[in-house]
Amino acid sequence: MSDDHTHVQEFFAARAADWDSRFPDDGPAHAAAVAELGLREGDRVLDAGCGTGRALPPLRAAVGPSGVVVGVDLTPAMLAAAARASRGRDGQLLLADVTRLPLGTESLDAVFAAGLIAHLPEPAENLRELARVVRAGGTLALFHPIGRAALAARQGRQITPDDLRAEANLGPLLAGSGWRMTSYVDEDARFLALAVRVK
Repeated sequence: MSDDHTHVQEFFAARAADWDSRFPDDGPAHAAAVAELGLREGDRVLDAGCGTGRALPPLRAAVGPSGVVVGVDLTPAMLAAAARASRGRDGQLLLADVTRLPLGTESLDAVFAAGLIAHLPEPAENLRELARVVRAGGTLALFHPIGRAALAARQGRQITPDDLRAEANLGPLLAGSGWRMTSYVDEDARFLALAVRVK
């Protein structure tokens, strides 16, 4: 496991037990972002870096009982919190690294990724891995329940020009990784970039 992964695990393991109580109002934002993925009954969707699984219930509602929902996270404590919250009933919880997914090529219709991109060790390569598991024409949602400026303020920092989530940076990054960005929203209440898997 790389130092990057160890750091991510340590960061989230220390916060897993009270993650949902620290951000109690994020549920509706997750549901609204899931709705914009355009999922249909029977679709197969991955929640990449699912954390405590807050997106799993709306993902399950979107794909219905015939669909497949998988939540993948690198941190055992986050998956344990998801299980305690009974979110495992909405999707399979899988301890795995999103940079090397144990999933078949083109086996999914969509990927939902909340707060993930800032934690990817090699963003271009890692976004290519997400593209690998999605069929051509499938979708990706890069989401955060607050926008870039609000998140920077919460963390006591300024937004810098090299921020991966800036539209001018994210569009080319996605384009070089097998995706085409189709919409981009960055406002105080949410960040949501949608992309489609190109052939």
